[in-house]
Amino acid sequence: MILIGQYDSSYVRRVGIALRLYDIPFEHRPWSVFGEGEKVQAVNPLMRVPTLVLDGGDVVADSNSILDYLDGLVPAERRLLPQAEPERRQVLKVMTFATGFADKGVSLFYERYLHKTPSTYFVERCRSQILTVLATLEDERAMRSGQFWFGRFTHADIAVACAWRHMREAHPGLIDPDAYPALASHCAGMEALPVFQEISQPFVAPA
Repeated sequence: MILIGQYDSSYVRRVGIALRLYDIPFEHRPWSVFGEGEKVQAVNPLMRVPTLVLDGGDVVADSNSILDYLDGLVPAERRLLPQAEPERRQVLKVMTFATGFADKGVSLFYERYLHKTPSTYFVERCRSQILTVLATLEDERAMRSGQFWFGRFTHADIAVACAWRHMREAHPGLIDPDAYPALASHCAGMEALPVFQEISQPFVAPA
């Protein structure tokens, strides 16, 4: 398999971490949609990352679709998405909130990066959505103890930690970690794990 995309993207990074945790061999091609967009688009017409190229040449695009595919390659007891309810639904909710505030972070970055005069309304709207989601996740994490959100390693742990780091590096000063102590502690614990240290790249703004 070939994973396309840079690890400073929370979406690419969480796929890379899942591949490692599942012990699935893969080749990593850290192509940027800005600097190497033509290469990405030749594989994925959407010109988006992550893109996973399977051994037979077929392509799986979008991080959620890729993780769903990878989950299907391992026994149910090893899957990072629980199979039984209500835990499955609860993990999916945290994943959705995490990727949602990451989406808003990307939108906010592009608004500021691509426009000489960013829209004040749009910037404030994104900022409000990000901080509201973080407050919700903080409340939920504060109600739980232990290293992992749901007592064992799941995609929720990965999604939150990857989005948190991406957001803090792409938007310095936007998130005050002291305002979210449970989230800050959770993400620091994840970043200390060997797989997070291996599958890692500091945020680099497009040239």
